[in-house]
Amino acid sequence: MEPFEHHTGIAAPLMQINIDTDAIIPSREMKSVSKKGLEDGLFAEWRYLSLTTRKENPEFVLNQDPYRSASLLLTGENFGCGSSREHAAWALYQWGIRVIVAPSFGSIFYNNCIQNGILPVVLGPEKIKELQTFVELNPAVNQLTVDLRATIISAGSNICYPFSIESSDQQNLLQGLDAIGSTLKMMSSIEAFEENDIHRRPWVYL
Repeated sequence: MEPFEHHTGIAAPLMQINIDTDAIIPSREMKSVSKKGLEDGLFAEWRYLSLTTRKENPEFVLNQDPYRSASLLLTGENFGCGSSREHAAWALYQWGIRVIVAPSFGSIFYNNCIQNGILPVVLGPEKIKELQTFVELNPAVNQLTVDLRATIISAGSNICYPFSIESSDQQNLLQGLDAIGSTLKMMSSIEAFEENDIHRRPWVYL
């Protein structure tokens, strides 16, 4: 997983509440267990006027320039609710989303983001609205910057908001570690335990 420390990019406003994982990537778009190509199914029922022809809906924010190049998402409360499908985080990452800013997240989706290199930032609705207003004045120029080490999101020279994140989640993102990577860091301790345990309980290893 790519380490995350600083990120600056275009932020797309998708200001709806209760966007569930089926809206993020419908089940019909999950054609394999591979992550590759999942970006084509991201928000498929909103992005396309026809799922068969993939004719784009010009009203959808990610089909509009410069939001096609968005790497941050501003959205409403309870983002990522619904099922536990990890494909939702995979599809967002494959599209290029690195930061999602919302008042709240579905708990499983939040963890899936952390495990897949996406930073979920929790901010109050009024602060997100201020970021949205700043961005929409000139989306290509008025980009947002996130400093994970300092836990700050900023917009221009006048807007700077701190955010909270669990220390373990912060460190995993900073180091580019998923759950497996975190476990592998403790491999020497695991091997020492197993070696000692073989002598204490040899019957377990028969």
